[in-house]
Amino acid sequence: MEPIRKELVGQAKGLVLEVGAGNGLNFAYYNPALVERVEATEPDSAMLRYARTRATAAPVPIKLTQTPVEQLPFADEYFDSVVCTLVFCSVNDPLKGLQEIRRVLKPGGQLLLVEHVRARVPFNAFIQDLITPLTRLFLGNCHWNRNTEQTVQAAGFQEITRERSMPVGELMPLVTIQASR
Repeated sequence: MEPIRKELVGQAKGLVLEVGAGNGLNFAYYNPALVERVEATEPDSAMLRYARTRATAAPVPIKLTQTPVEQLPFADEYFDSVVCTLVFCSVNDPLKGLQEIRRVLKPGGQLLLVEHVRARVPFNAFIQDLITPLTRLFLGNCHWNRNTEQTVQAAGFQEITRERSMPVGELMPLVTIQASR
């Protein structure tokens, strides 16, 4: 994941919202020549404590807020970029969360997202469906079988480009999405 994080986060510009900052692994990869500051959100208080430590060492100013993506406390059309890495598998209402991101993103702003998603191979998707009740219970509400690509489109994002990494036997394919408001 480190090379993917570096590449994705390195594309962020201006005023950035990072959704689901977790323990702050992305913070080190923001480019101070491109990023003014980062507003990072995380709903989990334990993860927020780890993120606070990493925020102090970040190359750009980072402010942390405890909130779920479905209730972002920011003004409409406020951010230039939004970064999400491995977040939407565990969001309670992914469509509402992506609609909130779209609301706070400036026109022409970029959504930069990487997520593990539903497999295209039917047998693998079936296995994901079998495993998901366990991953939801033991891995922080993680849904291995979500079609995040479709949800990004349903939320109204435009100019969606994606790269999908999925060898035939893979049960947890990754997708990288860049979309604009």
